[in-house]
Amino acid sequence: MGGDRRRHRDNRPMTLTASASLRDETRLLERHRQGDAEAFGELYRQFETMVYNLALRMSGNPADAEDITQETFVRAYRHLKKFKGKSSLKTWIYRIAINCSNTRLRKRGQRAARQVDDGEARLERESDGKRSPEERAVATDLSEAVRAGLEELPAHYREAVLLRDFEDMSYAEIAQILGVRIGTVRSRIARGREQVRQWLETRI
Repeated sequence: MGGDRRRHRDNRPMTLTASASLRDETRLLERHRQGDAEAFGELYRQFETMVYNLALRMSGNPADAEDITQETFVRAYRHLKKFKGKSSLKTWIYRIAINCSNTRLRKRGQRAARQVDDGEARLERESDGKRSPEERAVATDLSEAVRAGLEELPAHYREAVLLRDFEDMSYAEIAQILGVRIGTVRSRIARGREQVRQWLETRI
């Protein structure tokens, strides 16, 4: 389910990109603090799909994902002026989305049966136009099986695996989002992946 992905061999492009992103975030926050109503709209447009996809994968239910997304941005709006920049805005919003997802799941008391229609879920997929219909069918079945397996995980394993294998986040970013040590992140991901693997072996 994916190893340690490194998208940059050289640290310089990553640093320049991070610096530009930080400047953009600083300007956006300053505009919001000065009462620019459009600033939060830009933040919403930037992160809405990201939050919805994560909420959908956490809950397995489009209606819950919509509610979690709404609650995430309500909380973000309420607390944005107090954001101190100790992490990136992306990390901060992911943390809110994770907390809202877990709160929703606890209130629901049990995981909903998966109701995701791929045509309505808004999950971005890589193009598979070169595959035969048979290959696409097998890939879809496997993908759905993996998602079903993830839903069987305890929440602390599921969120770590989702952030790493679906959101492609670094261990350091995940540690910030979840408020745990990097070693704990690695352990949760390893155990979560192993539980999914064992679950799949009984069904594939």
